[in-house]
Amino acid sequence: MNRIENKVFDEERSLYNLKDTIVLNCTFKGEKDGESPLKEARNIRVDNSNFSLRYPLWHVHNYLINNTNFDINARAPLWYTLNGKIINCVIEGIKTLRESKNIEIENCHINSSEFGWKSNNIKVSNSNINSEYIFLDSNNVNIKNINFTGKYSFQYMKNVTIEDSILNTKDAFWHSENIIVKNSTINGEYLGWFSKNLTFINCKIIGTQPLCYCEKLKLINCEMVNTDLSFEYSDVIAIIKGKIESIKNPRSGKIIVDEVGSIIKEDSIMKDNCKIIINK
Repeated sequence: MNRIENKVFDEERSLYNLKDTIVLNCTFKGEKDGESPLKEARNIRVDNSNFSLRYPLWHVHNYLINNTNFDINARAPLWYTLNGKIINCVIEGIKTLRESKNIEIENCHINSSEFGWKSNNIKVSNSNINSEYIFLDSNNVNIKNINFTGKYSFQYMKNVTIEDSILNTKDAFWHSENIIVKNSTINGEYLGWFSKNLTFINCKIIGTQPLCYCEKLKLINCEMVNTDLSFEYSDVIAIIKGKIESIKNPRSGKIIVDEVGSIIKEDSIMKDNCKIIINK
């Protein structure tokens, strides 16, 4: 591969359509403030570099980005990309990773609202992520060992697996389908409303009014802490360890729990055929 090393670029499309090249110890910043420095690149590697220009990697195919920083001025840094690996990076640019496919992210620190929208076949591991609307409308996403903070997360998604993670969020998984969450903590309000085929295994769920209006909801050996008004109008099969504060008008299925603060059956708009079994 060719090498570009120890350079500074600030012009518009400064390395446009770059092919078969390693970009090493380079800085994308300067007085000319040019956009899209690596647009339409193919088969490239970027190492130990810094980006402070808008839209740095759009329409890039077959890439590896390692030990590289994208600061807050690197707006929308990765859009329409294909077959990429992003490793050991710090990313602060808003709207990172949009409409991309076949991407692996490992050991990264990411602070980007609207992260990962409308993307497909994404793997994320061993990373810290702060994002208001993470992975909106994305499919086939595999997540392992992340520490996530945000608000309206994992909405309108399909085919997602999350393992060994901490999710501090609210309104997570709304309208999502085929989701499996294992060995994780989910701390936030209004979890999983309007979801379909949402499964939690060995998880701790914390927060008010979780898991309402769900279809084919499953909880296996989960804890539910400070969870009141749970399962309203949901079709649920659940085995819950410990105490749940309250259960309200579940639609159907079976809930097995050690202790319940209260079971609320009032003002229901539909028939309630759910069995609630309290372990003695």
